[in-house]
Amino acid sequence: APGIGLAAIQIGVPKQVIVMDLAREGEEPQPRYFINPEITWSSEDTSVYEEGCLSVPDFYEEVERPAKCCVRYLDYQGEIREEECDEMLATCLQHEMDHL
Repeated sequence: APGIGLAAIQIGVPKQVIVMDLAREGEEPQPRYFINPEITWSSEDTSVYEEGCLSVPDFYEEVERPAKCCVRYLDYQGEIREEECDEMLATCLQHEMDHL
């Protein structure tokens, strides 16, 4: 699929799992896995990005979201992680969490 993120529920799997790959075209794939993600903090500052969704192909809309957020999750190895996200990572993560 041509997207950069996918929530498990989008393919009929009722699990709290997100897979994202923000590598640009020509870069080596860098998939990231977020299991049971929880946003623990969001900035008051916002950013607007034009977002698309694999659930609604060929539809794009500008969406305003917090510019930064912190997320706690289990990684692919089952380790607890906490990370501050900004820019595209923050936007994509918040978008995918909307599906959960």
